[in-house]
Amino acid sequence: MNGYAGYVLRIDVGARTFKKEPLDMKLAKDFIGGRGFVDKTIYDEVPVGADPFGPLNKVAVAPGPLSGIFTPASGKVQFGTLSPATGIIGDSNMGGHFGPEIKYAGYDMLIVEGISEKPVTVVVDDDKVEFRDASDIWGKGSFETEETLKKQLGADFQIASIGPAGENKVYFACINHDFGRQAGRTGIGAVLGSKKVKAIAVRGSKSIPVADPDAVLKVGMDLYRKCFEKPGLAEWTPLGTAGVTPWVNEVGAFPTKNFQTTYFEGHERIGGQAMKDKIIVTDKGCFACPTPCGKYSRLKRAGKDVYVEGPEYETIAMLGGDCMLPEIEDVAYANRLCDDLGLDTISGGAVIAFALECFDKGIITKEQLGRDVSWGDIGSFEFLANIIAKRQGMGDLLAMGTRIAANRLGHDSIRFATQVKGLEWSGYDARWAPAMMISYMTADIGAHHNRSWAITFDVAKGRDTLEGKAKRAVELQRIRPAFDLIGCCRLQWVEIGFELENYEAMFEAVFGEKVTWKHIYVAADRLWNMNRVRAMLEIPGFGRNDDYPPKRFMEEPVLSGPAKGKLIDKASCDRLLDDYYKERGWDANGHPTKETLEGLGLSGCVDELKAGGLMA
Repeated sequence: MNGYAGYVLRIDVGARTFKKEPLDMKLAKDFIGGRGFVDKTIYDEVPVGADPFGPLNKVAVAPGPLSGIFTPASGKVQFGTLSPATGIIGDSNMGGHFGPEIKYAGYDMLIVEGISEKPVTVVVDDDKVEFRDASDIWGKGSFETEETLKKQLGADFQIASIGPAGENKVYFACINHDFGRQAGRTGIGAVLGSKKVKAIAVRGSKSIPVADPDAVLKVGMDLYRKCFEKPGLAEWTPLGTAGVTPWVNEVGAFPTKNFQTTYFEGHERIGGQAMKDKIIVTDKGCFACPTPCGKYSRLKRAGKDVYVEGPEYETIAMLGGDCMLPEIEDVAYANRLCDDLGLDTISGGAVIAFALECFDKGIITKEQLGRDVSWGDIGSFEFLANIIAKRQGMGDLLAMGTRIAANRLGHDSIRFATQVKGLEWSGYDARWAPAMMISYMTADIGAHHNRSWAITFDVAKGRDTLEGKAKRAVELQRIRPAFDLIGCCRLQWVEIGFELENYEAMFEAVFGEKVTWKHIYVAADRLWNMNRVRAMLEIPGFGRNDDYPPKRFMEEPVLSGPAKGKLIDKASCDRLLDDYYKERGWDANGHPTKETLEGLGLSGCVDELKAGGLMA
């Protein structure tokens, strides 16, 4: 049980009951922790065809075996559910301090099930669980919610909460923590809202068993020393992820005006240096982080001080470039607004940019909105964000995301709804980046960069060639999600070149046996294939057609900047998919083969596909 607290806490908010269950060690062996635990739990416990907002859906929350242990940036936690945005298993990763606190309370996973009759805050205090009436904070923003609960419960409680968007079941509502950390993707905040769960508060006082405490301390000190010695640390920390903004713009990949183009004139006014010069107060890091990428910022709005964590790069790209907000103060204010409302800034920015383009084209009218809206106008952004979060008027449709909104609005608007599988595209245009393109196309939860950030491979190996791009995407889809299994942040590896092998000494100190990345990569592949099978079971005919990007990316060349004239046509996408499926051991329709599934120990998936008539 080394590295694990040893228990799962099952919480039924409808029945107001809870149960402490021993952790299944086969689950730990096969799926490691974190994302592995939550996705496997949703696969096993939520029936195919369940309503994401119904009583059969669940929300699972799990740190990893290294979460809360003396390891660089070991503060990650994963949330999982059946996503309202995509209709398939959705998960989202969050930093901060919530994950370690779950371990300290004595649990490797929380499972929230049922539907409460009235708003509730679930309070976990070691072995005690309390269901507190949350009627007084229902309707409040995430900042006031967390502040209120910390005053009521104590500052040492770690809080995860939803804002009004989650309460109103906006399909891309996020979960908020630590006044600026979010589990943003796939709409898990909306599922908590459907269960009337306003917040989960956790406090723990227990220790985590490890095989060799002295070795953990020694190895941990060595890992931190190696991080601090990395030459990239001094450049990385002052700006965090916002520092990548000029590079993305210079390589012609910065989403601009709903991805109509990929170069933002005036990008220097919304990037990391502008943040440092104008709004940053100090750094802010997650649990045990040696490279704090969070930035605590302050700006003036209507004569008052406004505080926000961020913006980080994805928010700058999707609220700044994609919605064309021209100044860092505008982007930061929009960031603060989305955080308080509980809107994922990636999907939120994409949906608002889609709405602005629809308004330009007359697909959404002034009569429908009640006012004019325009690119780069913070008032328009604020108006749209509020009607979406409150599901008022046209905001009710936009709250269901770009795929549903486009299909209902018509006028071929689906071609510029920047999504795959119902999840909105994040902050990198990939029309001149084939490895990044196939990464987005095949990400198991829908379009998302965190599974395989391959654009640097494109730049290094040649951006016009397709050769080797799918292979690299698969390699990254093993490595990057592996961090979501162990409960650590990947940015030390990505940004300062902290070598992967450094972690293996900690694996041995914690687990008491040699565990290599190869073992964890097998678990990552197992999870990837399992999620693909679940998508096949959930969505009739699911396969290759679900992996194509929006038509804009295949048919509309980039309008300006370094990538002007570039696109990846359908034939190139098909070549990428062919290469990818071969690398994965899938058939030509993107279905895992019997041999691949059985080789990963997923014979149960084979049986389910056969029972559903999806495999001979």
